[in-house]
Amino acid sequence: MAIVLESMYMQIVRTRIAPSPTGEDLHIGSVYMALFNYVFAKKNKGQFIVRIEDTDRERFVRGAEEKMLNSLNWVGITSDEDVRKGGKYAPYRQSERLPIYKKHALELIEKNVAYYCFCTGQRLTRMREELVLRHLPPMYDGLCKSISKEKALELTKTQSYVIRLDVPDTGETAFTDLVRGEIKFENKLIDDQVLLKSDGYPTYHLAVVVDDHLMDISHIIRGEEWISSTPKHILLYRSLGWELPQFAHLPLLRNPDKSKLSKRKNPVWVSWYRSEGLLPEAILNYLGTLTWSMPDGRDLFSIKDMIKYFDLASIKTTAPVFDVVKLKWFNKQYLMQIPITDAVSKLKELSVYKDKTDFNNFIEKIWPLVAPRIHAWREFDEMSAFFFSRPQELERPLNISWVKILADSFKGTTWNKDDLEKKVRLIAEKEGIKPRNLFMELRVAITGKTVGPPILESCEILGKTEVIRRLEYK
Repeated sequence: MAIVLESMYMQIVRTRIAPSPTGEDLHIGSVYMALFNYVFAKKNKGQFIVRIEDTDRERFVRGAEEKMLNSLNWVGITSDEDVRKGGKYAPYRQSERLPIYKKHALELIEKNVAYYCFCTGQRLTRMREELVLRHLPPMYDGLCKSISKEKALELTKTQSYVIRLDVPDTGETAFTDLVRGEIKFENKLIDDQVLLKSDGYPTYHLAVVVDDHLMDISHIIRGEEWISSTPKHILLYRSLGWELPQFAHLPLLRNPDKSKLSKRKNPVWVSWYRSEGLLPEAILNYLGTLTWSMPDGRDLFSIKDMIKYFDLASIKTTAPVFDVVKLKWFNKQYLMQIPITDAVSKLKELSVYKDKTDFNNFIEKIWPLVAPRIHAWREFDEMSAFFFSRPQELERPLNISWVKILADSFKGTTWNKDDLEKKVRLIAEKEGIKPRNLFMELRVAITGKTVGPPILESCEILGKTEVIRRLEYK
């Protein structure tokens, strides 16, 4: 059954992503999550929020936040509220919300569902090592639970501490996942997670619950790696007396070898895809097909189409393979639909040859030849380089006698592709050469490569003087 909120109860759908500024740019996996959050919100006439989770100060990268927001705008996913636009739930940057987290952490202490922990890093390391040796899960052993609240308060004045969640030792914590159905966890297998670190910064677990509640987030749509953390979050919601949001956990993107998507095996930053000349709409289209499909089965669709037909209940839970080769196929379909005037305008911005004196004369003629043979803007320059400068290297040696015959014969030829084709075929017949071999010789002599745009049309664009000059090595 489709998950669409009906008007019989006026819940405002609010979704979010909360990327961390700990990398070079926005991760392509974050775009994937943003897409489904955005589409679900807009499907239900709701709002999509971008929050910055910058509480990991050890991995914090200066300037990453701006790059992430710029990349999200570039791919075409616009937020209703974020650190730039603001909104009634501001601030949207976690480092500016520290007093809020501390207030709620202390409230959990008062309710006896959290406690101060004074264990040193050395003790925790030894404890985990011993548990691993005993083939037990490396969970906190609860040593500091035995400290009375009064004694703990005294110790906080002189000792470093964290605040931990006091997870019940019995019972179960269950929730209904909108994608996966009912999921249960035994409480005894849930760790007493740190909520507030010794530097005063919250962990993800405390911050995400507090922020999602205070920002009225109705649906938590995130990656499956957070399934095991969801019972901790549910316990926090209940301990604070808050209504639970709805949860949906999407499968994570994988490399073609089925390993977890990582920068060691695949480009992961949006900036790479942008520099390669991939189109935002092609990226979103491809990401949209990885765990979902249109009701009519078509591969090519816009984000507006996705919003119209999207159904969270039809998300597939099998791990989707993110394949750059497949993405480039999608990109090619979009490139071929671009009007020539728009393509020319774009290439006048992007091409390394844009300042060549003959660029403007050639570009409108070149684009129709090159477009069907490239998958991204960046490939245009490589495919069309021979139009702007004579190739310095050839992929293979030339048959000089054949090339000389071509040069001599072309001097008296009317310069259009049809007459050039007739001339080459006549030469081939006269010399006893297979036409395809002679056409290939011409291609290598003019372009330096064995693969490229149609050679006769290319010769027509280059002009008679330049083609003969190349054939004569002048």
